[in-house]
Amino acid sequence: MTEYTRAIVATGHQLVSKAAADILKAGGNAFDAAVAAGFAGAVAEQTLTSLGGGGFLLARTAGKSTAAQEIFFDFFVDTPGLGRSFADEPHFFPVKVDFGGSTQEFNVGLGSVAVPGILKGLLHVHRRLGKMPLAEVLQPAVELAGGHELNEFQAGFLQLLHPIMTMTEYGRSLYEPGGRYMQAHEILANPDMAAFLLELPGDRGDNFYQGDIARRIDQDMQNGGGLLTYADLSGYRVIERKPLKSLFKGRTLFTAPPPSMGGSLIALSLALLDHMGKPPVWGSGDHLVRTTALMQEVELLRKKGVCTPASLERFLAGDGVSASTEHIRLFSRGTTHISVADKEGNVASMTCSNGEGSGYFAPGTGIMLNNMMGEDDLHPDGFHCAPAGERVGSMMSPSLLLKGDEVELVIGSGGSKRIRTAIVQVLSQILEHGRPHRLSVESPRVHWDGDCLQVEPGFAEEALAAVGKKVPLNRWRQQSMYFGGVHLVVPGSLGVGDPRRGGSVAVVDLQP
Repeated sequence: MTEYTRAIVATGHQLVSKAAADILKAGGNAFDAAVAAGFAGAVAEQTLTSLGGGGFLLARTAGKSTAAQEIFFDFFVDTPGLGRSFADEPHFFPVKVDFGGSTQEFNVGLGSVAVPGILKGLLHVHRRLGKMPLAEVLQPAVELAGGHELNEFQAGFLQLLHPIMTMTEYGRSLYEPGGRYMQAHEILANPDMAAFLLELPGDRGDNFYQGDIARRIDQDMQNGGGLLTYADLSGYRVIERKPLKSLFKGRTLFTAPPPSMGGSLIALSLALLDHMGKPPVWGSGDHLVRTTALMQEVELLRKKGVCTPASLERFLAGDGVSASTEHIRLFSRGTTHISVADKEGNVASMTCSNGEGSGYFAPGTGIMLNNMMGEDDLHPDGFHCAPAGERVGSMMSPSLLLKGDEVELVIGSGGSKRIRTAIVQVLSQILEHGRPHRLSVESPRVHWDGDCLQVEPGFAEEALAAVGKKVPLNRWRQQSMYFGGVHLVVPGSLGVGDPRRGGSVAVVDLQP
């Protein structure tokens, strides 16, 4: 078992990193810290995550080979509607979010709420792998809910989501007190959430999922055109899965299995890169052309159904790789991530999302529920088509990279459809191009959106001219959270937080 002299956490908010670091200093392990960060993020990153959203956590316990254990905790959302028939149209309407260089449409309202899983998921992970008392793990979040300074990143995102955050009178009381919308550096408090968190050590979430809160949510949904039911909440379960495993550049990648599509698409992208031979110089015209072609080919294969482990295995075993690499040569959302590594060698990679939020708050909790039923990339067959009780697919892909028996990298990203392209670009820079970790995270990115190549500033003009001959370009004036937020940790060494999504790293120096 490898022990380190430092524990490291990388998140999307300084206060969330501090919460995890405080738990590590107090003797908690990586899983205690991840859970503490998950609860703290639900308070301080209220525009990106929520206890009413969904998420995944990929854990690897300390030890070598067979002694170590990889567990993928799936606490993403379920399709709602158990035990109820709906004659009327749900409360469901579109809003546009302007990222500064591109807009994306989402749907909100009570009819956009899927069965939430984060609260039950965090409690489940703590019970399975944590070692500190739950009350101590929750304390940082309780203090933040009592009042914390709104940072500039969260204030900016609040501006983007203003129609959602203030959809209800309760939302306006939180974010628009006295008729004035919250601004950066003002104190944001959520007393209902603080009280809710204080009850959790004794309650373990029962009230939310099968008690009075669940019944009040059910009644609100019946009265307001929502789909979520008491049966949905009381029947929700966290699922422990075997992570998807693939190889890249002599390393082993553990990532998200189905129903997440993101893990398989990352594995597919890396498999194609592995067959491409020596890469061109990073940032050159040839590099941008190849990167764009890879994104287009993976998107084409996704539409053909190569987005599950079984289909990926068949693709790799056949002649599909050769054909796809030849195609590439011829071509010549609200989410947050937490990476933690403790001194014993335990690591946790967790990605959580509330979408953009539905605008609806669970009564008496201060918790806004998700709008996962309103995100088009999660419902390729159309909205409200899947049967009730089905786990919704996702692009979120918390991942671990191993070299031999040792964890080399804990990595993940927020960013809706851009999650897989952000992670692949960072891994490619580190492993193919030998670039430093921080530079790999902070360097400009591209994303093929199906119509044009979205391009962050920072690439050479001649490189952009080369790829511009192949595809239309949309050139951004500044880096943006649109392109993801990759937070990574190298156990015992360093952490990098992506500045696109408020990246923050905390290092706790400890004795081995």
